[in-house]
Amino acid sequence: MTQQINYSNELSGKIALVTGGTKGAGKAIADRLLQAGAKVIITARNTPEGGNGGMQFIAADLSKAEDAQKVISEVLSTHGRLDILVNNLGSSTSPAGGFSALNDDDWISTLQANLLAPVRLDRGFLPQMIERKSGVIIHIASIQGILPLYDSTLPYAASKAGLINYSKSLSNEVTPKGVRVLAVSPGWINTKASMAFLGEIARNSNSTVEEAQKSVMDALGGIPYGRPAQPEEIAELVGFLVSPRASYLTGTNYVIDGGTVPTI
Repeated sequence: MTQQINYSNELSGKIALVTGGTKGAGKAIADRLLQAGAKVIITARNTPEGGNGGMQFIAADLSKAEDAQKVISEVLSTHGRLDILVNNLGSSTSPAGGFSALNDDDWISTLQANLLAPVRLDRGFLPQMIERKSGVIIHIASIQGILPLYDSTLPYAASKAGLINYSKSLSNEVTPKGVRVLAVSPGWINTKASMAFLGEIARNSNSTVEEAQKSVMDALGGIPYGRPAQPEEIAELVGFLVSPRASYLTGTNYVIDGGTVPTI
C-alpha cells in the first residue's frame, strides 16, 4: 500500500517536546517541527528570549529528577499524549585538564544532564507511546561519543557515548512495540555559545577569533567541509527523522559533522 504524505504539513496533529529548545540547535529543531505542523512544547531553565514563538514553554532544570517528572506530568495532563520526544538538552561545564582536574560533582552533574535526563523522560513518555504503538524518540548525542577530547570534555564525551549505547538498546526493546528510537551525533555547531567559547579562547591565547576557530577545528582533527554546522542543518535532519518519510529508520546513530570523524 502506497503511503500518502503531505510534505508541507507532514507533522500536523502531532505533539512534540524539544528539551533545551530555547536556543541553538534546540531552538532550530523546535522551529522546524513547528513549521511542519506539529504542536511544539519546549523546555529550558530560563524563559526564551523574544517570546515562545507559538510554542508552549515549561521552565525546568532537567538535571533534577523532580523537574523531569514535572515536565512529564504537565505534558500528559495538558495534551494526553506525546508523539515526538527530542532529547536535545546537553551540557558541558566541567573544567579542562584531564581526569585529575575533575571531581565527583563534575561527573555527576554532567551525567545527570546528558544521560539521566533523557532516560527519565523516555521512561515517563514511553508507556503511552507503547500503548498507542506509535511514537518517535530522538537522542541528540555528539561525535564526542565516539571521538572524545580527553583534555577538555571528558565527562561530556563519556555521557554522550553512554547515550548512544542506551539509545540503541532502547530501540531494540521498543521498536517491536511501535516506537522508533534514533540518535543524532552532531559535530561542532555554530551557535552563540560556541562563538562565546571562541571569544574566550582568543582572549586567553591573545589571538583572533578566526585563529581560535582554526585551533578548535585542528583539535577535532579538521572538518573537511571547512566550517561548523549551522543549527538549521541539524534541525533539518531531525525534521526528516521524526517524519513519516523515515518510517523504517530506527536504532541508528546519525553522524552529522561535515566529515570530522575520520573513520567509517
